[in-house]
Amino acid sequence: MSYVLDGFARTDTFFEGQSIRLWLQENNHQNITPIFQSTGNETIPLEVKKRLNNMGIKSVSALSKLSENNDDDVQTIEKIVDGDIPVYAYMLKAIKAAKTIKTDLLMIDYYQSARKTPGNSFVFKILFSIATVFIGGFILCFIMVVDCIARAISPTIRRSHQIHNHIPQIPRTGIPRLSPVNNGKGWFWNWLVGSYISTQNCSVTWGWEEPQVVGNTMSFVIQLSQKNGKSYKINDVNNVNIEILHKGEKMSCTKNLVKDNASSVSVSFTVHRAGPYKIHVMVHGKHIKGSPFIKVFDAGSIDATKTGFTNYCSTIVCTVGQSYPLVIETRDCYDNPAMFKTDTKNYFKIKVYESETNERYVPTTQIIHNADSKQLTMHIKMENEGCYQAAVSYGDVKLRNGDFNILVISDDDLEVVNKTTSKKSHNLWYEARLLSDTADSAEKAKRVYVYISPKQLTIKEYFLKIIGKKLHTWRVCPSTKFSFIGYNKRYDAPVMKIYGCSQLPVMLATKDRNIIAATFTNFLLRNIGGSETFQDKRIFFLQEVKKSTKKGNVTLKIDRANLLQSSYKASKSLYASDWFKMFNIEFVNELGLDWGGLRREWIQVLSTELFEPDRSGLFTRFTDNAQGLIHPRPNTGVKLKLYELAGKLVGKCLLDSSLGSTSQLYIKANFSRSFLAQIIGLQVNYKYFETDDPDLYKTKITFIEDNSIEDMDLTFSEEEYVDGQLVKTVDLVQNGSKINVTDDNKMYYLNCLAQYKLVTGVKEEVESFLKGLNAIIPDNLLSIFDENELELLMCGTDNYSFNDFKQNSVISGDFAGSKLLEWFWAIVASFTDEQMARLLQFTTGSSQLPPGGFKDLDPNFTISFTSYSTNSLPTAHTCFNQLCLPSYTSMEQMHKCMITAITEGFQGFGFA
Repeated sequence: MSYVLDGFARTDTFFEGQSIRLWLQENNHQNITPIFQSTGNETIPLEVKKRLNNMGIKSVSALSKLSENNDDDVQTIEKIVDGDIPVYAYMLKAIKAAKTIKTDLLMIDYYQSARKTPGNSFVFKILFSIATVFIGGFILCFIMVVDCIARAISPTIRRSHQIHNHIPQIPRTGIPRLSPVNNGKGWFWNWLVGSYISTQNCSVTWGWEEPQVVGNTMSFVIQLSQKNGKSYKINDVNNVNIEILHKGEKMSCTKNLVKDNASSVSVSFTVHRAGPYKIHVMVHGKHIKGSPFIKVFDAGSIDATKTGFTNYCSTIVCTVGQSYPLVIETRDCYDNPAMFKTDTKNYFKIKVYESETNERYVPTTQIIHNADSKQLTMHIKMENEGCYQAAVSYGDVKLRNGDFNILVISDDDLEVVNKTTSKKSHNLWYEARLLSDTADSAEKAKRVYVYISPKQLTIKEYFLKIIGKKLHTWRVCPSTKFSFIGYNKRYDAPVMKIYGCSQLPVMLATKDRNIIAATFTNFLLRNIGGSETFQDKRIFFLQEVKKSTKKGNVTLKIDRANLLQSSYKASKSLYASDWFKMFNIEFVNELGLDWGGLRREWIQVLSTELFEPDRSGLFTRFTDNAQGLIHPRPNTGVKLKLYELAGKLVGKCLLDSSLGSTSQLYIKANFSRSFLAQIIGLQVNYKYFETDDPDLYKTKITFIEDNSIEDMDLTFSEEEYVDGQLVKTVDLVQNGSKINVTDDNKMYYLNCLAQYKLVTGVKEEVESFLKGLNAIIPDNLLSIFDENELELLMCGTDNYSFNDFKQNSVISGDFAGSKLLEWFWAIVASFTDEQMARLLQFTTGSSQLPPGGFKDLDPNFTISFTSYSTNSLPTAHTCFNQLCLPSYTSMEQMHKCMITAITEGFQGFGFA
């Protein structure tokens, strides 16, 4: 609020308003009339002035002393106002104006007193200036004399010191420094004429124009300059510090002096990640002008091998005439989110074929682009019922997960499926015929009934329509797969084949084929969170597990000297609910608060005690090699409780990992594939010998597979030896010692052998382990993963070194320097830790490396190139740690086939 004093307005430069000062002095600020004159857009009524005069308040000073925070003043104001609200408001404005006038008066008096001081006189200023110049000149002359004397005597003193102490004159080449300017002059002279480095005069010349895309090596030149504007020459680039950051991560770069220009430094770095880069340029630890610089790099063009569907499912269920959305996340070759641009040469397209007839079908499609999320939505509409195979590509290259199956059903069938999946009790059945040979077989087939629940698919037959018998059971998980393979004319029904979970395939003819498949798909997607990729399933798993965590802490006192037994006793007394709380670990006779570090240490050392074969004896290896996979030791008897503890420890790690990255805990153990298969409910067959017992596989198993055994006198029995002595003979089937193995039944014999060696002998141990594990983690959540994914979930991934891998791998054959090998290394260099873990699983049987890394693999990781068809996938011999690659014609083809092989292709349905 402003005010007017006899027409003189108050301004911020109040000391220039001499009229204001004179008015205040003449009136001795006794007159409060100006406060009640017109003040801009507001007028304080004279009625307020009259009431103030009646209360004896006639001066600005008296009015300014009134305060709302003082009880006496409040009473005075209330008497003046007398309940009149408008008068009260104007009263407050009058008090505020008085306080402002009072403040101005004090500041004007201070200004006037300051102008009367001696320091403001003209003579004083002249004397002060002369004294300053004289003292400055004296100091300048003194510094120059000292500098001349120091330069004159310094070489003599240095030579005398070296001669007296026998010190050789060695140039200090090991100390990086900027070269001096004008070596014949002293530092003072250089400073005086500006011959020294000036960070404000240094500049940067960028070697590219913006916008620039990723995938190139970028260069820029730093021009060093002196204070006087001349170039500043250097002989060492180490004092020029470059730091390039992208999302907080430091990027590597190279620095070199520009040829024929010792005052310029060239810097190069490679850009693979899109987004802003912060470039710090410092000389002698100081930023040059403009540093840090921000440079933004755009993503490259769309790369089909990196682009794929979000929430991928290998089978989608849609209804006739209804549009179904598929979201595509576009990526460039460096996995950056890429911008979609209309291109007449490269565009997204879909090819659809009818599964049974392999005839081409053209659906109605529409693509909608969301520029903000950099996602495309492909809407497809199918007009005919049936089963179809679809492939989406960009240009002529198929997307990363572009293959999927489409199951098109009617609205009525969809209603049946929705009712079935929404019910709490699942006792519905579908009639089918169990075919024994081919899809179009004319033989009479057994009548069976198919039951589907959220957990399993069961095939039963009934005797006398009353007595039921289970024939086959599959879990509702990605390992169970379907194939639609034709039509059976005798029963006028389409045919489907169910296989997976290491079980023999079963062929059914049923008119409800589409409903069965759609119901299974809905249950499956609900069980795994709607997507079949490992990362999506892992996120869903951790979200579901996190729901069971409980608040609170449980303290365990552990004796480090007797770690296993004390851990067992401490956990034995816990309630079931205590395992869902956070553990605090206290080691006996050790000081320390557990903020997470002691818990991690306890998990690590207890895992070693439980899972190392030479510690607790709970687990063993089928081979003497220290890199062999561990498997429960059979016939441990009294140690079954320790298996339960081991299961609870694994479950506790998975539970705590759901609380966030800072709580992630992993079990560092190389579990056998057959043990992992039993955890998720898969049936074990003889193929597991290749990873679990490679010695047996290379000798007995492969020989039986590849040769005739009619003359071997082999029976369905197994002899057990201890120290070379026959202990017992075990029948693999009833009266197995009397049943000969022939070429017709040898595969069945091998599966029986696998059941005995890998399953039956450790049944009690595995059940005890699962009892502990499933007490914390439900089995239906574990079953959404396959064996390799379960290992990644439980054991995590190692920190793989590409250089270690490349240096310690063996190349089989004369392929050194070939394009195939060059492509392979380029592909592996781009692998994530998860992909690297899967490559190791595929080739060696385990994602874990020995303590010494790749160099300790025995045998070494071997890469060989075969003459197989270029359309073939890579193969591996885990017994020899050997990866076999066909001679592909392009790097893109090799990359796609490698990814398909190490991820084991589709999960879920496979329509043939």
